Amino acid sequence: MAGIIEEQHPDRARLFMQWKQMRWPILVDSLNLLGNSAVPITLFIDEYGVIRKVNPRHEDIGKFLSRTFEKPANLPPVRDVAPDLTSLKQATRQGTARAWEGYANALVEWGGPGQINGAIGAYEHALRLEPDAGPLHFRLGVAYRKRYDSEFRQPEDFQKAVEQWSAALEIDPNQYIWRRRIQQYGPRLDKPYPFYDWVETARKEIAARGETPAPLSVEPAGAEIAHPEKTFAAAAKSVKEPDPRGRILRDDGQFVQVETAVVPDTRAEDVTDRVHVMFRPNPAKKAHWNNEAGNLVFWVNPPAGWKVSQRLVSVPNPPEAVSKEPREVEFEVRGPEQRSARPVTLSAYALYYVCEDVNGVCMYRRQDVPIAIAPHELK
Repeated sequence: MAGIIEEQHPDRARLFMQWKQMRWPILVDSLNLLGNSAVPITLFIDEYGVIRKVNPRHEDIGKFLSRTFEKPANLPPVRDVAPDLTSLKQATRQGTARAWEGYANALVEWGGPGQINGAIGAYEHALRLEPDAGPLHFRLGVAYRKRYDSEFRQPEDFQKAVEQWSAALEIDPNQYIWRRRIQQYGPRLDKPYPFYDWVETARKEIAARGETPAPLSVEPAGAEIAHPEKTFAAAAKSVKEPDPRGRILRDDGQFVQVETAVVPDTRAEDVTDRVHVMFRPNPAKKAHWNNEAGNLVFWVNPPAGWKVSQRLVSVPNPPEAVSKEPREVEFEVRGPEQRSARPVTLSAYALYYVCEDVNGVCMYRRQDVPIAIAPHELK
């Protein structure tokens, strides 16, 4: 028996399988090469590699495991080697979208993290040839997010991933694998369920059995563990603004680099977005957080007619005196029912304590963070 998952982060499925003590192998199809519109998929595979049943019932498991099958005639040869990336690259000289996509798929699945830039370039080349190919947009989004989670991360990778997934869903609004990928990071009003709220419970129960929980390369947080909401809960207007006169000295990104990503509601009738703001100490300046001072705080000034879930967000400091970890703020924003056809910019800023170099100067700084909210077009 084997399963197939469409996870962006496959190690989460490994943790889930360990938690539920399900010991059959799981095949990963992050790119959705199978073209499925729903998950999970469970397969009964016999001793010769032949699929005997797709998505069986629970009561079928015992019957299948107790049965033996005859070896089929003319079994196809089993390919146990990785595809030849050099040959696939040479095939792109044909100038077809299919050749470029095949090369990109192989780079993502077999090339390792160091080939992710090449995969992104190959998908982009394929899309120039077939701009209305939904699967290409989705897979390019997967590649952007993979790079975002790697050491080769570029500041706009998360936002570009969301834009490509959104473009794919616009082409085929019935593809629920694509829709769920956006909802994983999107607003609560659009969530069908909490995606990864089970992780903490799983770890506790696995540890209680005397096992070590499978490690995760990217820790789920924020939108990924948030529960759905039926109504938008706007922030109280009575919250006090921390720097209303703008007197704190500015950091223009010299010490802390800021990235933003806006994830829309996937339904055309809704006007809610979830905003992700990431803060990273600048390694070129050997910058680090001064945790002996106050927390990082983030303030949002929504335009007239707009609502936000939180106007003031505080990120608690870790117990260490200094640290260099990224810090993230998430909040949701809801626009007027008749939203403008042009992007709207939210005014926001962060206040934080940061130090330069190991024995350098520690400062209290403000960084203004404009956030562009695009018009909704998804269905």
